[in-house]
Amino acid sequence: MRILFLGRRYTDFRNFDSVLRELASRGHEIHLGVERENEEGRPLVEGLAREFSEISYGEVPSRAEDEWRWVATRLRHGLDHLRYQHWLFDDTPMLRERSRERTPGAFVALADFINRYARWMRRPLSAVVRWLERCTPEDPAMRDYLVERNPDVLLITPLIHLGSSQIDYLRAARALRCPTALCVWSWDHLSSKALIREPPDRVLVWNDTQKREAMQLHGVSPDRVVVTGAQCFDKWFGRQPSRDRETFCRDVGLPAGPPFILYVCSAPFLGSEPEAPFVAEWIRQVRSHRSERLRSAPILVRPHPARRREWENIDLSAFPGVVVWGGNPIDAKSRADYFDSLFHSAVVVGLNTSAFIEAGIVGRPVHTMLLPQWHENQLGTVHFKYLTEAGGGLLIAARSVEEHLQQLDASLTTLSTEVRPFVRTFVRPLGLDVAATPIFVEEVEKMQTMSTDTPRHPPFERLAHRLLAKAVMWQHDIAREKWLYSERELEGIVRLRVVRQVKAEREAELRGERRLSKEEREAARREAMERHRAAKKAKDASAEAR
Repeated sequence: MRILFLGRRYTDFRNFDSVLRELASRGHEIHLGVERENEEGRPLVEGLAREFSEISYGEVPSRAEDEWRWVATRLRHGLDHLRYQHWLFDDTPMLRERSRERTPGAFVALADFINRYARWMRRPLSAVVRWLERCTPEDPAMRDYLVERNPDVLLITPLIHLGSSQIDYLRAARALRCPTALCVWSWDHLSSKALIREPPDRVLVWNDTQKREAMQLHGVSPDRVVVTGAQCFDKWFGRQPSRDRETFCRDVGLPAGPPFILYVCSAPFLGSEPEAPFVAEWIRQVRSHRSERLRSAPILVRPHPARRREWENIDLSAFPGVVVWGGNPIDAKSRADYFDSLFHSAVVVGLNTSAFIEAGIVGRPVHTMLLPQWHENQLGTVHFKYLTEAGGGLLIAARSVEEHLQQLDASLTTLSTEVRPFVRTFVRPLGLDVAATPIFVEEVEKMQTMSTDTPRHPPFERLAHRLLAKAVMWQHDIAREKWLYSERELEGIVRLRVVRQVKAEREAELRGERRLSKEEREAARREAMERHRAAKKAKDASAEAR
């Protein structure tokens, strides 16, 4: 088979490493295409390409920066924001706010009205926006790229980030009668990300929870959803550590005697307080607890790869037996280090991270604290609840630090390596000894002979084009900016205008057309920035009121 696998960046293929290896070992030709090349994930794909001649990689054409892209982007963000008005997201303010700041003002106003006064309008209005978005013309360059590659199957991940343009490739592939599949990237994507705007031929999910999400939240037909298990965790089952506990502790700098606690850091929402100071305070309370077992327990802290800078000014030298150590597990050595950290630990602690699932696979008790300052990153999301509910739950959760420390002390007293039912339910629903990777690969192979329907053109396309053309005419109308652009875009527009104004004044002065004193130029700059700050303050006040 010729397989085209599309991601946003090379790092998106990290969770499909085992699938890519299995497909290549079976002789299938795979091209990994990304919208934007990034250095972080490049070693992964370069290593795969060196190991397997069947694997290649490169950047794919993006949609042209034309008026239709401008229109499609607005409609897609609007459609995604309407989705977040579903009652399921009433207790997830950060998800709504993250969408709000990327959504044009007209859709924000509509969503606010719907949420307050007319929930019933969400579905019909979403249907209208979906129709308009579906009527935007395709980009010929994308279709030409698919024709040139001529894949037997198109795989896409993640597809459902806010305002995703990967839908254009999905539609172009369907028009060419090429079978398509969404490969769900992570445990939270179907609940916390954007919509599957157009269902592919297959949606490959981990478990029945994700299957239900695909059906109920995205409207995917049950016959298109296939449960394979979580292929990204296969590498941890049955794995043995690369070194014994004594050697590991010596390499890391921990005392080798007593059982150690592993704290795995998370990546909180942007705007949340940094986790590093919280961890430092948590360590202080562990060290000052009345239990001698807690006071003397070694602690290993693994920073989140994306948040290492938080630790630059954190000094833990006052706490003996505490080490901050560990990198991003994207190559063989760093993965061995990561697994050894889990395997040799006695208990695992954190806030909200996929490392909880990996700790559960290894059989370590997993602890967390449900504190008010972290509500938006825990119970303020949909997917976190699966950690406490699926298969009876994975987490040992506490509502206060004192309760948490008592639970932690108990876990250190009765060390356990039990694999909890959560793992059977959420990670390997087809059987604890049934790996997900071969099932995933077999489902992809079945798609080669799949018959696909030629998609129909949406009705009244010409009417939609006339309506959208009017929106394009308003694109540069300053009076309509607040309705056509998002909060983020408006901030950028204001900053750009300030720069242009100052630059124009300087050029005019150089030409001798108008001479401004230094004080006058500074006053003009301050006035422009004050207008920007006033607009930002009004926005923040509005957000706080909401």
